[in-house]
Amino acid sequence: MKSNHFQIAVVGAGFGGALTAMIARRLGFSVVLLERGRHPRFAIGESTTPLTNLLLEEIADGFSLPFLRPLCKWGSWQRERPELACGLKRGFTFYHHELDRPFAPDPEHRRQLMVGASPRDEVADTHWYRPDFDQYLVREAERLGVDYRDEVGGLEISEFREGWQFHGQRHDVPLEITADFVIDATGPRGFLHRAWQLPEEPFAGLPPTQALFSHFTGVAPLPACFDPGHPAPPFPPLNAAVHHVFPGGWVWVLTFNNSITSAGVAVTDALASDLNLAEGAPAWQQLLHRLPSLGEMFQSAQATVPFVHQPRLAFQSTRLTGPGWAQLPSAAGVIDPLLSTGFPLTLLGITRLARILELHWNRPSFQPALENYARQTRSELQITARLVGALYATMDRFEVFKSLTLLYFAAASYSESARRLGKTHLVDSFLLGNNPAFRSALDEFCTATTNGPLSAPEAESLASRIRAAIAPFDVAGLTDQTRDPWYPSDVQDLLENGAKLDASRAEIMRMLEKCGLGAE
Repeated sequence: MKSNHFQIAVVGAGFGGALTAMIARRLGFSVVLLERGRHPRFAIGESTTPLTNLLLEEIADGFSLPFLRPLCKWGSWQRERPELACGLKRGFTFYHHELDRPFAPDPEHRRQLMVGASPRDEVADTHWYRPDFDQYLVREAERLGVDYRDEVGGLEISEFREGWQFHGQRHDVPLEITADFVIDATGPRGFLHRAWQLPEEPFAGLPPTQALFSHFTGVAPLPACFDPGHPAPPFPPLNAAVHHVFPGGWVWVLTFNNSITSAGVAVTDALASDLNLAEGAPAWQQLLHRLPSLGEMFQSAQATVPFVHQPRLAFQSTRLTGPGWAQLPSAAGVIDPLLSTGFPLTLLGITRLARILELHWNRPSFQPALENYARQTRSELQITARLVGALYATMDRFEVFKSLTLLYFAAASYSESARRLGKTHLVDSFLLGNNPAFRSALDEFCTATTNGPLSAPEAESLASRIRAAIAPFDVAGLTDQTRDPWYPSDVQDLLENGAKLDASRAEIMRMLEKCGLGAE
């Protein structure tokens, strides 16, 4: 007979909930994983980054979950788990559009930006095809002894002795379980938010936005007008997270290896109203009409699932933790899929919660540790929202937009390199949020770009100041103006900038060899 009491209940069996449940089980806790739906299922949030995969490696090694290791790089994934669909991501591709105009040939690449994240396919990042990925993680969680209950309806929560009691039903049979601690992994405005009517607040500096998205078949390659010409770009443009940016919003296009393409749009409320975004498929067609070159790609495409409209994309809960409960970062707040920040924020939170369970469970330090987790999570969400808000404000000024993105790419590449070198004390927060110099510079530049239009000289001055601010952290050649707008991933940059990481050339060589990032 199954037990009805558990030390930890995780609500929500997406990738974050499944990973959290597996880690807790590895730490010796009894764990139940509760899910309203059933796998496989459609889910958004698909594109990884080097930091995402590095954190996944750390989880695999730190909590004895070796089956996660092949999923951390494109090459190992294809060799060891080819049955799980995914996409190849070599970096980030950006194209700047004007609404109601074709994307004209761009031989000087003034309306393009490409930033490499890996030097070759073998060690590249991936797009997770979530129906396969999430289902795989849940199966592995069950194999480890996590008690998985899906298709749970009408779930309610109430206090019970020194823990919590859940009431619901599963397959028309009443469900009742108790737990000492609850972790909410159900995403924004999720289970605890609804059950307890937790208050929310907007992010300062981030405009209200909406989203519309689906999966498609029959998406064509990039039309000829996007041909980058010569010299060749650092990677094929579609082998990336592709961003089609225009005033007021952007479209993402992610290609999987199972003939499915993920695509969607995030726009400000004003543009969402113009497009009648809530109408779904007709709004998507209206958008493609206003982006005619992108429309060529989707001329014969068919949506494989109904369009999903999110009337409010960004979300921030005012409460992240409390006595006996915590929300994952993905439940506590969401900002925007721009720059693929959701995965690393969530994995950082999962790792921190895991260490709290490991080191502070049933100790007086447990609640203070949870409160510190909440402060750190909130701070990281807010600095990310600050940058994303500035990027939205400059989507009509692509040169300024490109300059601002370098703040993200500099912080990300520095953090990834420091973690690989075992120097986590240099990067104990996302986007270097705990580094006073970097945080101050980011705030300054975001304020400068959201206070109104910049003249050409002001924009040029801003770009110069951004390059100066990121120079102490630039280990990826981002301050080299001769590369603009294409920045390849080149290990030589790291070798030449080891001093910024307090690392010798020999240390970096060993790290590159260990990670498979050296020369082939």
